[in-house]
Amino acid sequence: TNHASEEAQDDGLDFEEIFYSVRNGEIIKDYPEDQPYPSCLIYGTNLDGEPIHSVWSYNEEIQQAILVTVYRPDPTRWINWRERRT
Repeated sequence: TNHASEEAQDDGLDFEEIFYSVRNGEIIKDYPEDQPYPSCLIYGTNLDGEPIHSVWSYNEEIQQAILVTVYRPDPTRWINWRERRT
């Protein structure tokens, strides 16, 4: 999405490292009720071990994944990059 492109640019992320983080990452939160398609939050790292969060939705009908947003998580808001602080 345009939003994901803007966020990636703001955080100095390129798509190669985003896709690396997804391929080697893990789903840390599912959002099955999201519309128009279910989505999930993925935590992964780039080749330097820096954390990256990305939200992906999936259109099952056409079998297409959509990058909704991506960002470098704020350490003051996350425990081990996987759990939101309350």
